[in-house]
Amino acid sequence: MLTHRSVQHSQDVLVLAAYVEVAMAKQGHDGVVGINLLTKVQIPTVPTLYGAMLAGVDYVVMGAGVPTNIPGILEQLAQGQEVDLALNIVGGTTPDTIPSLHFNPARYHSSGTLQRPKFIGIVSSHVLATALAKRSNGPVDGFVVERPSAGGHNAPPRGQFTVDGDGNPEYGERDRVNFEVMLTLGVPFWIGGGITTPEKVQEAFELGAAGVQVGTLFAYCRESGMDPVLREQILADVQSSSVNVTTSMRASSTGYPFKVASATRTISEPDIYEARERKCDVGYLREAFVSSRGTIGYRCAAEPVAAYVRKGGLLEDTVGRTCLCNGLLSTCGLGQVRAGAHQEPPIITSGDCINEIRPLLAGRNSYGADDVIAHLRAGIAVDNRVAFVGK
Repeated sequence: MLTHRSVQHSQDVLVLAAYVEVAMAKQGHDGVVGINLLTKVQIPTVPTLYGAMLAGVDYVVMGAGVPTNIPGILEQLAQGQEVDLALNIVGGTTPDTIPSLHFNPARYHSSGTLQRPKFIGIVSSHVLATALAKRSNGPVDGFVVERPSAGGHNAPPRGQFTVDGDGNPEYGERDRVNFEVMLTLGVPFWIGGGITTPEKVQEAFELGAAGVQVGTLFAYCRESGMDPVLREQILADVQSSSVNVTTSMRASSTGYPFKVASATRTISEPDIYEARERKCDVGYLREAFVSSRGTIGYRCAAEPVAAYVRKGGLLEDTVGRTCLCNGLLSTCGLGQVRAGAHQEPPIITSGDCINEIRPLLAGRNSYGADDVIAHLRAGIAVDNRVAFVGK
């Protein structure tokens, strides 16, 4: 698993993987391609950005944190400069010297500058957008404004924290985005969360958005990366009844709220969750901490309980945690196979409006990405606006 001590080979693989992913995504069309990284996941970030830039990625989209240092890093990488990114350390103790995640582009490329992709920050409020625009070490080219109804990780509510009867966090007036402030920032923004109808698209345009981010409708189309068997199961569930989506405060080890869709044979079922042996062998969401010996270690609240507590973690932090690394890999058909041919169970994340895919299934059992676009554009003049797809 990746650490700040990772050998050069690890960076090589990350650069190659990002290059291949973007190069394949750019084949067969002349549209733009972006990549989406979590600020919380630090160690693979810079090599991944560089590999994507080698393949000509057009946009970098980042949330799950405040990525003020990424715009400047993109400038450095475009100029072929070496990059140092300070490793975030959790807890009350910090080492005498904070480890640096060092990356040298000269190992991979030496024939001039690269195109600097546009940087888009994912924010949940106009306050965060303003802070990111002012504090970043390079230009921020736009924002995706994600509402609480969006899938995946959500920002926690601002102000006093309360939950409803189902345990979902309650969002209030302080979480309402002031789009007039967004317009004053002078860069385009896209609105995400609950974009399932042409009326919602039109509403986004009327608020001043350059376009929309659409995740849920595309997640269940034929071209998505979801395991086909799992996708067909969800579509059948939506057609026969409805699928429930909860905003779990426990599922993600990051501490951020995380949307989980209820589905049979997934980790959302209590018996499957309890039956899974806790393992941490992918490790992207681990956090760095200072051990009692003064060295840097790594832990995750979803790892085996005894190991987490031994590393100084609190027992109560482990309750209800889900291994998102293994679960999401299973969702896209890359689940690890354990002893006895047992495969890691998937976890499905989705926006609140999952059941609003039903109109796309009228008279059929599946639909394609072109059907989603036609559905959302119905009666709307789009004027070459860009829709960011997925999270």
